[in-house]
Amino acid sequence: MRTSFKFTLLLLIAVFAFQSCQDNDDVAPPASLDIQDFIWKGMNQYYLWQADVPNLSDDRFADQSELNTFLKGYPVPEELFDALRVDKTIDRFSWIVDDYLELEGTLQGTTKNNGVDFGLSRKPGSTTEIFGYVRYIIANSDASNKNIKRGDFFTAVNGTQLTLNNYEALLFGSNETYTLNLADYNGTTIVANEKSVELTKTVLSENPILINKVITSGSHKIGYLMYNGFYANYDTQLNEAFASLKSQGVTDLVLDLRYNGGGSVQTATRLASMITGQFTGQVFAKQQWNAKINEYFETNNPAALINSFTDKIGTTAINSLNLTKVYILTTQSTASASELVINGLEPHINVIQIGDVTVGKNVGSVTLYDSPTFGSENRNPNHRYAMQPIVLKIVNSTGFGDYFNGLQPDYLLKETISTYGVLGDTSEPLLSTAIGKITGTSRMLKQNTGVDFEFFKDAKSIRGIQNQMYIEKAPEGLLKALE
Repeated sequence: MRTSFKFTLLLLIAVFAFQSCQDNDDVAPPASLDIQDFIWKGMNQYYLWQADVPNLSDDRFADQSELNTFLKGYPVPEELFDALRVDKTIDRFSWIVDDYLELEGTLQGTTKNNGVDFGLSRKPGSTTEIFGYVRYIIANSDASNKNIKRGDFFTAVNGTQLTLNNYEALLFGSNETYTLNLADYNGTTIVANEKSVELTKTVLSENPILINKVITSGSHKIGYLMYNGFYANYDTQLNEAFASLKSQGVTDLVLDLRYNGGGSVQTATRLASMITGQFTGQVFAKQQWNAKINEYFETNNPAALINSFTDKIGTTAINSLNLTKVYILTTQSTASASELVINGLEPHINVIQIGDVTVGKNVGSVTLYDSPTFGSENRNPNHRYAMQPIVLKIVNSTGFGDYFNGLQPDYLLKETISTYGVLGDTSEPLLSTAIGKITGTSRMLKQNTGVDFEFFKDAKSIRGIQNQMYIEKAPEGLLKALE
């Protein structure tokens, strides 16, 4: 199998085959432009929409001196990065950070976090005020020891009302400890209830497997897996979760991706292989890069553009269920690698999607560092900037990947806060619907009668770098073998 690891490694090598203006002379950029030079060259090389940005054209600058003059016009690196992107309605997901250590941790589920995963909505009747609601509490977090739970509302932080202008500063600012001011729904709007909870952020690694259980209903043994992030360092635990389901003889599977904003493409491929098992070596997904990179690989190694179903994680056998049907729960927070699993499985097995329309992130990224190969080896020691630009579009084995506006559910059922239910409980609306479809006992679906507040954002999408579908960098030790 050609893994995404090997593909990324080949891609890093390919940078030498696609040299543009940076090789027009041997003049190095001044140290004051190191970051800007890295941004331009990385975007020129890998950005999916490189051909659509005139300032990223291979012949835009005659030599390094001309490029330096251009870069001097952007003393703030983030402003240069934004200026080199296409229209933000097309590229909604490219990202740059000034500390790659934080980026690396976040992509593996490690953040400074108090443990409250939440959504935000606009307050009824207000154009500026918003409120939050708890979706779930992360295990072993500060919040897990406090009086706060799924379904709780909050309107303010340290007594200051949340608004469209201040919510990021209040919820994700530098304060490691803050007080959430709780609230209730009074039948008309959200009102403060004078209760509060003090929360402290710690360095927290979230195990994305929130719930893994078997529900027996008649002759059906239904596996229920709530999976909240495609974090590659938890792939072994994911495989063990499937071993547990397999050992209990599950006949059906409900995969809950309602709060899963995505992550590793390789993990998505492995998860799809755990659900199935009968398609090893067949195409799960195909990657489409910018024209010059696609041309290189189509000529030299077309198989490197393929992500295939696999039966191993390294040398460890994958625990596969060999299912021909899977039920997947989604909301407006289901994104990227989660959508890849749905779309990638569609040509192979029957995928029943229950819930809301997904985000519509059909593109992926890779971490680029300021180094000769844009990999993590030999990084510039003078700064910690790194980029997570969109570098590929991903499609399934039939070539379909046009779901920019989201994947439409087979059964539309919006999750509403007033009828949340307990995650994993058979009466919880989305899970109950899936069980009913599996057992054939459900009635004609009706939209939930709960109050449907206008969705604004959620904690993972606000952080941005967690709402990703990314290719992971290959081990540096393989570099010489592929030269």
